[in-house]
Amino acid sequence: MLVSYKWLNELIDIKDITPDELSDKMSRSGIEVEEVNVAKEGLKKIVVGDVKECKPHPDSDHLSVCQIDVGEEELYQIVCGAPNIRAGKKVIVALPNSRITGNVKIKKGKMRGEVSLGMVCSLGELGYSDSVVPKQYAEGIYFLQDDAVPGEDVFSYLAMDDAIIELSVTPNRADALSMRGVAHEVAAIYGRTPHFPTKKLVETKDDTIEKYLKVSVANAEDTPTYHMRVIKDVKVQESPTWLQNLLMNEGIRPINNVVDVTNYVLLLFGQPQHAFDYDKLGSQEIEVRRAQETEKLVTLDGVERELMTSNLVITNGQVPVALAGIMGGATTEIDETTTTVALETALFQSTLIRRTARSFGLSSESSKRFERGINTATIQEASDFAAAMIAELSGGTVVKGEAISQELIPQNVEVTITLHKINHSLGTSLSLKTVNQIFTDLGFDYTVTNEAYNVVIPPRRWDITIEADLLEEVARIFGYDNLPSTLPSGSSLAGQLSPAQKLEREIRGYVEGNGLTEAISYALTTPELATKFIGKPKEVVALDWPMSEEHSILRQNLTSTLLTDVHYNLARKNNRIALYEIGNIFEATSRTELPNEVKHLAMAISGEWKANDWFGSVEKADFFTLKGVLESLLTSIGLIKETRFEALTDYPDLHPGRSAAIIIKDQRVGFIGQVHPLTAKEFDLAETYVSELDLELLCSLAPTMVEFKEVGKYPSVKRDIALLVDQTIAHQAILDIIHAKGGKHLKRIELFDIYQGEKLGVGKKSLAYSLIFQDDQNTLVDEEITKTMTKITDELIAILNAEVR
Repeated sequence: MLVSYKWLNELIDIKDITPDELSDKMSRSGIEVEEVNVAKEGLKKIVVGDVKECKPHPDSDHLSVCQIDVGEEELYQIVCGAPNIRAGKKVIVALPNSRITGNVKIKKGKMRGEVSLGMVCSLGELGYSDSVVPKQYAEGIYFLQDDAVPGEDVFSYLAMDDAIIELSVTPNRADALSMRGVAHEVAAIYGRTPHFPTKKLVETKDDTIEKYLKVSVANAEDTPTYHMRVIKDVKVQESPTWLQNLLMNEGIRPINNVVDVTNYVLLLFGQPQHAFDYDKLGSQEIEVRRAQETEKLVTLDGVERELMTSNLVITNGQVPVALAGIMGGATTEIDETTTTVALETALFQSTLIRRTARSFGLSSESSKRFERGINTATIQEASDFAAAMIAELSGGTVVKGEAISQELIPQNVEVTITLHKINHSLGTSLSLKTVNQIFTDLGFDYTVTNEAYNVVIPPRRWDITIEADLLEEVARIFGYDNLPSTLPSGSSLAGQLSPAQKLEREIRGYVEGNGLTEAISYALTTPELATKFIGKPKEVVALDWPMSEEHSILRQNLTSTLLTDVHYNLARKNNRIALYEIGNIFEATSRTELPNEVKHLAMAISGEWKANDWFGSVEKADFFTLKGVLESLLTSIGLIKETRFEALTDYPDLHPGRSAAIIIKDQRVGFIGQVHPLTAKEFDLAETYVSELDLELLCSLAPTMVEFKEVGKYPSVKRDIALLVDQTIAHQAILDIIHAKGGKHLKRIELFDIYQGEKLGVGKKSLAYSLIFQDDQNTLVDEEITKTMTKITDELIAILNAEVR
């Protein structure tokens, strides 16, 4: 909401308060101020010019050479390229050495041989947005009013010396989406009384509304009240300069003296209105109803819209002529030929307006207010005010009477609260006198009985309905800065982490110690990414009203969102990527129950693992790099001995030959592998390796007690074995046999060599292992070790058809 400081001063006397002081006070009282902007700041030497003569440039077919009075003894010659420049008009002139928007300096110069002492400016060159410049001046320069004095600064003529305060209005404070609402707020903060303008409505005595139209509403819940007045004999033309300046400062494009009045009332009362060309309605019947199947409407922006049965429309009894509460139709638009105006003032159901606006992607100043709510107590007043103002500015006459669907009687809300509750909740010791004054400043009537308040809330503050709302109002107006600062009282107990929380913290430390950096991703993602890296497809958990398609589904894995982070880094030339994330994934249960949340750990590495430097060459991250990080983690939490890796084939997003399932105590905990090349192409990734673990299951499998053993005092014995096996034989299958036949003295198995080549034969590979044996009670003898090794080799030959080399 943009608030004109000058306009606000007309509603409440705050001349002794600067715009910056006011914005600071409002921000600390509950309505945040984004910024205070004065349009003239940064501009200089921009004055009123009176065009005395305008001739075509002798060497150009689109330039004009103008003689302009800028308040000095001699006329200034300025070359202008605007198509609408002509003699007898007051224009905006930037003198030599002036500054226009963007800190551009204007200098004396020549244009195709003709001297130009400055520049004739458009509104855009003073910083006005194209969206607020009147259409008749969009392609040319702006004309000032005829009484503008040449040589004077233009800022006062355009109201550019006004301070515009931009409010960030939260959905619950829609009362601040009007100047009257802001005035009430300022009055409460400073303890002052607002004064609002009124207009006397004069109706013709020889013409009545019944001769023109009648209104009906199909569903009173959709449209609680609908008013329509008729103003005849109007002359549509430009609005007065003061109204155009005010609307442009408020971010609204001036159209004409009829439409501009409806926008003025929108800003003043917060009441959306719409003006129809009565003669174009083609009917004396106005019906408000839901749209029918196959109906279409061309709105004022020139777009043909296919309507749905959930859309609320204004019709002439047969076809839609406006999209209720959002935008009018092009067929009934007010233009220069309009002589009779039908003025709509209504209240529409907020949910309907919000859904329609969202479905069409069509958010307007009107829809924003209907969505959040309007002051039902000023609907009639706004209707009368607008009709009187249109008649005043257009020379028209208001037809006697008003067509109304049904009367809406505004209802006050009564809320009770005690002084004790206020002080107990706020930690204050406010007196009855202080609280009384706060309610008075807010404009709330009240009665007090034994320090218990019964407060009457007017319809303009529809956000206040319960005791907690009143507490907030007292705190705001008393001042958050004035609330005492106190420490919590009472006894407290020392807290501690659960075993799972402790283990999670340890895991973070282990992973980060291995060189990975934590990433945090959105839990919401796209339907495509949600179902990647999960093996078998599962039912997704979708939001009913997502903000966007990119954030519409709760994720079922962490890997896909982590790969999005990898892509982001790769796109910015980060060649060493090692990320991990701990977060929840969501598993659907039923449509009536909340999903199950399971905590997972995901890791991703890509690019260089070790940089090229003076003591070593570059090393690329690969499968075994990530497997080493994973094994280090499992070793740290005491699960490495129970861990097995099995070939994985049921994950289509992983490389089938470079991926494995992680099995711990015969339970699948997660996976590790290379992202499938096709999937990597979708994410626009280089070769990337990922792993994801069910962290809750991992923590439940981890030992809760640390077992200590005496360091063995007897020497260990190492034996090597080299095996020639088929390439299809997995490393894990060999480990399983060695563990099974190695006996209780086998302490460790290390793979120290892999060789594949033509000399071994087609489809063969050589694996070399070191087996470490140790007895904690005695020194092992060769006979025992040889006997064990024989068992191992015999089993390998029998089961895997291995050849011992």
